[in-house]
Amino acid sequence: MPYVHKVKVSYHSSEVGKELLLPALLTDKGLVISHLRYLAENYFKSESWKERSLFSVRLLISFINANESAYEQSTKLLREFSKVLVTGTIDYDSVDDKSGLFWQARKIPDANNILHHITHYTDYLALQDGYEASRINPFRKATSVEVRLNWCAYYNKQANVFLNHLSSKSEAYIKNQQVRQINSLLEPVIRQEKVVQFPKDKIDSLLESGFSKRGKQDFKSQAITMLLHYGGLRKSEVFHLFVGDITLHPIHKNEALVRVYHPEYGASPDPSFANRSEYLLKTTRYKPRTQYRNTERLFAGWKAPLLTSKQYFFEVIFSPAEKASEFLLVWANYLKYQRVEPPKSDPHPFAFTNSSGQPETIKNYQRLHKNAVERIGLVCKKEYGTTEHGHRHAYGYRLRKQGLTQVEIQKAMHHKSPFSCLVYIQPTSDDVRDYLKKAHDA
Repeated sequence: MPYVHKVKVSYHSSEVGKELLLPALLTDKGLVISHLRYLAENYFKSESWKERSLFSVRLLISFINANESAYEQSTKLLREFSKVLVTGTIDYDSVDDKSGLFWQARKIPDANNILHHITHYTDYLALQDGYEASRINPFRKATSVEVRLNWCAYYNKQANVFLNHLSSKSEAYIKNQQVRQINSLLEPVIRQEKVVQFPKDKIDSLLESGFSKRGKQDFKSQAITMLLHYGGLRKSEVFHLFVGDITLHPIHKNEALVRVYHPEYGASPDPSFANRSEYLLKTTRYKPRTQYRNTERLFAGWKAPLLTSKQYFFEVIFSPAEKASEFLLVWANYLKYQRVEPPKSDPHPFAFTNSSGQPETIKNYQRLHKNAVERIGLVCKKEYGTTEHGHRHAYGYRLRKQGLTQVEIQKAMHHKSPFSCLVYIQPTSDDVRDYLKKAHDA
């Protein structure tokens, strides 16, 4: 009976030159070697990207197994696959599913993401020897309208790409004459109403009372939360910090200087090593936290923020500025009273540790944050802005209220594109009502 399962595989890649631990697909015919090679050649991508690619191809194989003789052409199969992603496979009139898949309907962005991964993988297959006909979503000649849309997308992209003057316009001309046989599904246009941020009148209570249990302060959680709320960091970025990345500012006395380095390519604290990846691999039993699988406890992601130094780091900009001094005090208290040093037999440089001296995990911080939120009488939910990411939203919204320009907000939040921060600076419905009320009163 046909099947497809997810397994872990140790794969030695001649291209990379080292052994990789990768997720793989095991079918009744054996491992899907081509996808394993595909992941190996894209080893530099995030673990979540690899997992998503695997998940997408697994869905397609399951669909093929359930409809093996129904479609003669692969493109027709993919077109039907794209439909059932958003409609599901269940017949609710008969409360049955002839395919046996029993898939529920997915949201359009989710379906488009799955189709993107499948198209990317089969494009890779089409470039391999003997796979000339393997492109499941081939190109066709674009209509005149589609050509115009392609050129709009091209110029919009080029306007935001560094060194765009080096790109080839003739190459773009050829590409823009083609479109995919199966395009992404159209999504309804949404203008996000407002940034859901952590309640500004509750942040002091969270830091002072939420992270206090039986009269004992949790300086670690306070420091992490201040980096999110007043420094605008993503929670994953905090867990890449080394102890030496947080120092006394050399110019602004009594303030903290926090530098967030690229977890792999950032400058090593020991200059005898090429980068942080080499430093960790040669001096500890740990590796950069981006290199763990996203199912492993030490994994921490990396959203590729805008770096501002050739040593591959960016500096945290505290807002309000005086919070840099308050954070320094909390950080000093953490080092003095709470941080558990790593065992000499298992050293590591990570800034935040658990009760055993091992690197702290995102999951445990999320638990501590949730408990603190509930301790001050709030419900921890994304739609209320009371999860960890609500702090970064509060940071961005506060910058806008302080009158910073779009480019200044981009710089402070370390976005690569100036358009990424638009969500923080566009007026909300509440803002428009306030403007109209003030205009009427005047």
